[in-house]
Parts: sequence; structure tokens; C-alpha cells
Amino acid sequence: MFIQTEETPNPATMKFLPGRAVMASGTLDVGSAGDAATSPLAQALFAVDGVRGVFLGSDFITVTKDDGKNWAAMKPPVLTVIMDHFASGKPVVAAGDETPVAANGDEGPIVAKIRDLLDHKIRPAVAQDGGDITFQSYEDGVVYLNLKGSCAGCPSSSMTLKAGVENMLRHYVPEVREVRQVRP
Repeated sequence: MFIQTEETPNPATMKFLPGRAVMASGTLDVGSAGDAATSPLAQALFAVDGVRGVFLGSDFITVTKDDGKNWAAMKPPVLTVIMDHFASGKPVVAAGDETPVAANGDEGPIVAKIRDLLDHKIRPAVAQDGGDITFQSYEDGVVYLNLKGSCAGCPSSSMTLKAGVENMLRHYVPEVREVRQVRP
């Protein structure tokens, strides 16, 4: 198995591409070893010294390291854990513990436009950098979004939100005045 790696705009995270599907649908953001119970892969990655966060996307894994660690030392054991996991045949997420994709529910046309732009234009670009962006709510012209994976805590995340996401949403959805990040 050959796993590609990519640096992300966030120096604390690295993107690992195993060349196969990781999550069948949705994503999983695991912020601590204590929260990794639903994912055998995340549990194994948290056993690597210095792993601070794991984000599972459709075809990639983003690992966040502690500030005092360096990727030269961490990359080999992380690669080994990922290879061993896929060779074992264990599921990435335990059956029944998959994160459901949020339902659109009974939302108005503004929220429908926002979700459509997020899903088709913004999220694919953010995934290229090893992260995800999810819609939380829309209120009085303000869109509340959650950044995950390499985007969470990235030094350029506020610029991404304001210069990228906010400008695009304001262009296509004139009712949008501002975009704010929801902190977990």
C-alpha cells in the first residue's frame, strides 16, 4: 500500500491519502484520544506519541500534531498505523457509529443557497487542504460555520473565512452580510 502525504496550510497538520475510501459518507473530527472510541483508526493514531487530533474525510486522513513535535519523527509511525489499519480489514468507524449527514430539514431558500454553495464550491476546496467546513446556522444576515480538520486552528483560517468564504457567499447570496466561525 502506498500512502501519499501532503502538507497543509496549517503547519501542525499533515494530510495522508491512502488511495482508497476512508469515510463512505460524512466526516469525523476527533479532538482527543478519549473521543476516539467510535473509530478504531483514530484510536490507533492517538497511540502515536504527539498526535493531538484526527480528521477523517472521504479519501484522506488529516493528523494534527502537538506543537513540540516535528513531522520528520512523526510521519513514519503515522504511516505505519494507517497501513496496518487498512491491512487488518477493521472498519474505519465502528458499525452504527457513523456520523449522519445533516438533514436539510425545513429550511428557507437562503439557507438552501448557502448549503448548495458550501457543498459544491467551498467544501471541495477546503478538503484539498485536509479540512472541512460545515454549516451551523443562519441568522439575521450572519452565517455560522464550523471549521474542521486542518482548517481548525490554522493560522490562515480567519482569512479563509473572511476573504474567501464570506466574499463568495455575499456575492451569490446578497442577504449574507457576514460569516462567523463557531468554536467547538
